[in-house]
Amino acid sequence: MSVLGRPRRRYDYVDNGREIYADSFATIRREATFDGIPADAERLAVRMIHGSGQVDLVDDLVVHPRLVAAARTALEAGAPILCDATMVAAGVTADRLPARNDVVCALNDPRARTLARAWSTTRSAAAVSLWEPRLQGAVVAIGNAPTALFHLLEMLIDGAPRPAAIIGCPVGFVGAAESKEALAALAADHGIDIPHVTVRGRRGGSAMTSSALNALAREAE
Repeated sequence: MSVLGRPRRRYDYVDNGREIYADSFATIRREATFDGIPADAERLAVRMIHGSGQVDLVDDLVVHPRLVAAARTALEAGAPILCDATMVAAGVTADRLPARNDVVCALNDPRARTLARAWSTTRSAAAVSLWEPRLQGAVVAIGNAPTALFHLLEMLIDGAPRPAAIIGCPVGFVGAAESKEALAALAADHGIDIPHVTVRGRRGGSAMTSSALNALAREAE
């Protein structure tokens, strides 16, 4: 039976977890500016930068003035978290959730595949319709599929129950930027004012989205 041993150290690097964590957040605050976002969203922005490694991300952030309060209040009341991808759901830190909130991803529900075929759309988009019974007052986290965000917005315009907050940060080259612009313009274009955070352009992704959710779940870093 072999006994695991640490390899000979050959590189000079920080390997203390707490020190890495503290230094990372200090570096972000030293290199980024937060003038363009609501004051209570600074920790949100810091975590999103931490999840992406891009300090200039804050320049493209769109943060609704009521996002932090609305999302945290909903989560503290036990609202479910509705995710478009298993990677977003996996990135949620359970210890940060204030009410052992359900984290739901319907992507692998057999009904999503059936609906996607019937509607000639992606499984990610079809899965969003399966959220409807739990959508009222929920916190939505979309970090992968632009089609999921477009589908959610179309549902809301058609009168679907309204979530408490939307984290809408799908990533990619086809539809990502456009879906996020549609989210940012939802109130102006359709009179549906839902607190949200998004990032303009192609950037986004599961890590960034779950980082945002973890920040909204608890104030402490």
